Amino acid sequence: MGRVYLVSDDGEIARRRRELPGLLIEAWPDLYRGDLFWMGDDEARRAAYALEHREPLPGALYWIGEASKVTLDRVGSPLPWDLAIEEASVPIYYGPRLTDIGSLPAEDSVRARVLSAHGIAALWTTYDASGARVEHRPSSPIDPIFHLRRPGGATVHLFRTLTTRAEAVDITAAGPLHDPGASDWAEKLPAEDFADLIRRHAAQP
Repeated sequence: MGRVYLVSDDGEIARRRRELPGLLIEAWPDLYRGDLFWMGDDEARRAAYALEHREPLPGALYWIGEASKVTLDRVGSPLPWDLAIEEASVPIYYGPRLTDIGSLPAEDSVRARVLSAHGIAALWTTYDASGARVEHRPSSPIDPIFHLRRPGGATVHLFRTLTTRAEAVDITAAGPLHDPGASDWAEKLPAEDFADLIRRHAAQP
C-alpha cells in the first residue's frame, strides 16, 4: 500500500515534468490554496491551471499519488514532500454494481483528487441502483462530485468526495446506491473529518 503526498514545491514539479515528456504525472492542486481557475462554460467541465510556463505561486500545494511520485523521483533526488497519508486512510467505496473496470482511474489518483478537496473518502457513483448512468455537471472546483477516468479509457467515472464521516453516513443511507454495505463502510471510516485525518494519519518527512 502506497501513500499520497502533499508537495509545496510547484517549480520542482514543473521542472521534472519537462524532463519526463510523455509520462503520466498527476498533481492535483489543493482546492483551498493554489493556482486554480474554473472554466465554467457548459463544454469545459474541468479545472484549468495557469499557463505551463507560469511563475510558481507562493503557497501553492499539490497532492500527488504514489505512482506519480515514483515517476517524478526518476529525475534527481527524491521529490521533497511536506506530508504523506497512507492510501488505506482514504477509502474508496465501489459497491457491488461496479462496471467498466478497464476505464477506472488509478486509485492513488482518486485519493489525491479527494485530498485536494479536503475530503476523507470517495464514493463511486457512476451508475445508480437501477443501472442508469448518473449525469452531473460540476458547478465549481469544490463541487464534491467529480469525473475521472484512466487515460485512454472509454468510460468517464463519477466519484463523490466525502468530507466528514457524518456526511458519508447520511449520503450512503439516503443516496442513489441503496446498498446496505455502503452504510456499514461509511460508519467505519478512519477519520471524522479532514482535520482529524491530518492529525491522526499524516506523516511528516
